[in-house]
Amino acid sequence: MRIAVIDLGTNTFHLLIAEAEGKQFEILYKTNVPVKLGEGRINDNIIIPAAFERGLNCLHNFSNTISEFQVDQVRATATSAVRSAENGKEFVQAVKERTGITIETITGNEEAELIYQGVKLSGAITDLSLIMDIGGGSVEFILCDTEKLIWKKSYNIGAARLMQQYFKSDPIADDEKNAILFHIQHQLADLFDICEKYRPQVLIGSAGAFETFAELIIRKHNLKTDINTVKTFEFNFDDYIATTGKLLNTTHQERLEMPGIIPLRVDMIVIAALITNYVLGRCKINRLKLSTYDLKMGVLASLL
Repeated sequence: MRIAVIDLGTNTFHLLIAEAEGKQFEILYKTNVPVKLGEGRINDNIIIPAAFERGLNCLHNFSNTISEFQVDQVRATATSAVRSAENGKEFVQAVKERTGITIETITGNEEAELIYQGVKLSGAITDLSLIMDIGGGSVEFILCDTEKLIWKKSYNIGAARLMQQYFKSDPIADDEKNAILFHIQHQLADLFDICEKYRPQVLIGSAGAFETFAELIIRKHNLKTDINTVKTFEFNFDDYIATTGKLLNTTHQERLEMPGIIPLRVDMIVIAALITNYVLGRCKINRLKLSTYDLKMGVLASLL
């Protein structure tokens, strides 16, 4: 059976096509497009007209690709930007009319569950772990061990939201960093309580920004690792801290010139570094892994 998975993220739309037989699968095609659905007014809960149109055009192209691959089953999930937008339902309806794709807008809890399933499929969970997925609209945390999911929650503190609200200087100013940290400290109070109780040993970053952190380190040391083909990557913690420390002090132009950062993430990576470092410090975790399998792989796993 041929399956297509579409993940409509706040920043990026993903399409994955796989050939599945029983529990086994082979990925035939994979792409992502920086649609920036949350551009401009995500904190006002509006998809602006230009972003609305970009989303429709992208899904029209995805629909053509799905037809070319003669896919049997399609599952399209929309997350924070569509979930919170006043015109989110209008967008879902417009997509259905223009492309024939039916979008399922999932809750933050469902999103966290699918991220867990994707990360589990990668084999990254080998210890009591805290999974973190930094999206543009929301950030999901999942506490789990090798056997089960223990606790999960989605928070509306995504990189696009925080960037639009706080990040005005170049490089980011200390008072902006402090405002972000003050905001997330209050938002994440229950996360810190649960981590105090369970004391996870490892933070597993789910794709996205964590792939960028890994790419920067791989290029710095000329490692043979290819992020596009590996399922997991274990960070040297000191390397990670040095890399993110540098990101927090660079200008937009300096980051733009760093090999390993895609244009979409040039500014959001600063927010991602800030949040991740804060969580690592508060939860007293000094082991960090990347799982390149994320929500879309979780959706695929749920369909197998």
